[in-house]
Amino acid sequence: MNTKPLNIVTGLSGGVDSSVAALLLKQQGFKVSAIFMKNWNEDDDDGYCPAEEDFADAQSIAAELDIPFHGVNFAPEYWDNVFSYFLEEYKAGRTPNPDILCNKEIKFKVFLDYALSQGAEKIATGHYARVKEENGLFYLLKGKDNNKDQSYFLYTLGQYPLSKTLFPIGELEKSSVRDLAESHNLATWDKKDSTGICFIGERNFKKFLSQYLPAMPGDMVTPEGEVVGQHQGLMYHTLGQRKGLGIGGRQNGKNVSNEKAGQPWFAAQKDLQKNQLVVVQGKDHPLLYSQKLIASKLHWVSGTPPTIPYQCKAKTRYRQADQACTITQIKTNEQSSTCMVEFDTPQFAVTPGQSVVFYNGEICLGGGVID
Repeated sequence: MNTKPLNIVTGLSGGVDSSVAALLLKQQGFKVSAIFMKNWNEDDDDGYCPAEEDFADAQSIAAELDIPFHGVNFAPEYWDNVFSYFLEEYKAGRTPNPDILCNKEIKFKVFLDYALSQGAEKIATGHYARVKEENGLFYLLKGKDNNKDQSYFLYTLGQYPLSKTLFPIGELEKSSVRDLAESHNLATWDKKDSTGICFIGERNFKKFLSQYLPAMPGDMVTPEGEVVGQHQGLMYHTLGQRKGLGIGGRQNGKNVSNEKAGQPWFAAQKDLQKNQLVVVQGKDHPLLYSQKLIASKLHWVSGTPPTIPYQCKAKTRYRQADQACTITQIKTNEQSSTCMVEFDTPQFAVTPGQSVVFYNGEICLGGGVID
């Protein structure tokens, strides 16, 4: 019985992961076309966000695989739905994760809607994650490569986008992805992985952010209120930060702490009202650890929150090992939903603006933004 192959539109970023994703789709017999998403208009010619080079690489891969290809500019949507939020969070003294919002608002909303309008039945991306359907419910699973698993960045996906999405490389290790690319002579096989957010790239973070937000220098102080240095703006610092503080074990010719003298300093708290960065010495300082957190903007992959109290695992940052915890309360009203999470052991540098993401084994349950 002849069946018509599914029409898949895949995102080609110009990197090796999306290249191999497209290759696997072609090998599996799908009708494949590719789109390059341009999400940033500013400074494309300054060398920090090499969109032209990435577009050329994506175009080359599409030609090698003999699949239709074109570029689409989603920069206005990115500015309105991702970058504006990024700036507002920094203004509020928080540390946002725009990659998570980009997946939610651009790749699995704007791109998905565009692809479907062009006749696609599903989309595909080069994320290290997996989708499983069971009894009509779609599950978001971790990628098989524990070092590359990207489910943390995808926790905002619900049933509809998961039902329309394929992750072709989710079952593979990164090394296998590169081997496949090399064996099929794909030009991106040895291309360096991109790091950070495209609109910042390899450039100086302080310089970039200062173009959009005014810097407000202030004091670095100990928990006791002793001034030990100056910061150039609270927005430039994140909790748990060690590098870039510019202070040592001694200030003004005296030991700040005889007990801690010589130990590194860490950013522990931000006091927005006083515009002060509270710093402590030693990674074991209690101000660097939290056993509870409150999260808002909750999203549950299944569409339904768990029954509380609910024991599971969670991450408060990407690449962190899963940590045992209990969701002790969930509150929902028309405006928002929040939850309380208590960890079995204190967690280092739980950072407002970042996300806590919940897991039951390899299943990503959902998550929320840390308040």
